[in-house]
Amino acid sequence: MENYNETSTDFILLGLLPPSSLGLFLFTFIIPIFLMTLAGNLCMVLLILLDAQHHTPMYFLLSQLSLMDLIYICTTVPKMASAFLFGQKSISFIRCEVQCFFFMSLAGAEALLLMSMSYDHYMAICFPLHYPIHMNRRVCVLMILGSWTMGAINSFPHTVYVLHIPYCRSRSINHFFCDIPAMLTLACGDTHVYEYIVFFTTISFLLFPFMVILGSYWKVLLTVYCMCSWEGRKKSYSTGSAHLTVVTLYIARFAYSYLCPKSFQSPAKDKVVAAFYTILIPVLNPVIYSLRNKEVLGALRRVAGKFCSTTM
Repeated sequence: MENYNETSTDFILLGLLPPSSLGLFLFTFIIPIFLMTLAGNLCMVLLILLDAQHHTPMYFLLSQLSLMDLIYICTTVPKMASAFLFGQKSISFIRCEVQCFFFMSLAGAEALLLMSMSYDHYMAICFPLHYPIHMNRRVCVLMILGSWTMGAINSFPHTVYVLHIPYCRSRSINHFFCDIPAMLTLACGDTHVYEYIVFFTTISFLLFPFMVILGSYWKVLLTVYCMCSWEGRKKSYSTGSAHLTVVTLYIARFAYSYLCPKSFQSPAKDKVVAAFYTILIPVLNPVIYSLRNKEVLGALRRVAGKFCSTTM
């Protein structure tokens, strides 16, 4: 590892990709995924905004999920790519602080947003007559603002603490972005108390929403089971399974990074898991929610038709 003076304000990201033919192969695999993620999530956001038939709470929440995934991947991949291509592994104190803040904010906000999406599905299936009252535009906006705000409020003290603790001579972070567990390994002081705080914060932002989501979908499952319409059952199962797939992937990725004992972790494993949830998961969400949804595909055809008619 490279050593730097204690007065240095730069960190060094050792990166994900090795400087070899294997690294070049992985790079040529990651960049198309990055571009697909940008295109897929941006398409979902624009599609929901442009198509009037999708101006409903469910799709507004989905557009926010796509927006979060869009910012998520832009927070980590561009710096990783520049480090591999141009060898610019150093990252300034301010840029590291911004990267850490956005990553933590989005992690917390996405957990709360997924809980809001499960509540929307619960109200739509279990209480369809009361749905317009309990899930109106005002409630939807409050859910979205609450998710972003709580994510930022949770992230701010963690960012301030991690970037103001005393670090040892080495500023080399064995990761491809400024992740809190990787940065704590460089601290000179005792961080056990703060690690417990991170543990309990993660439980609050993961397990509480997860329990709410499981409880709501248990009610949804019982309601759907009693439905007489097979078409209604099929649509409800499709929407619920897609959402539970996203929730499971989300919970699993952060449970490993922030809740697993250190004896089960290693820098190499941490980077692989982080690459999975920062690069692969954001590209899967549009696929999970859109390709299985006939309404989204229909909206895509309508918007494409309008665009073609106006340009001709």
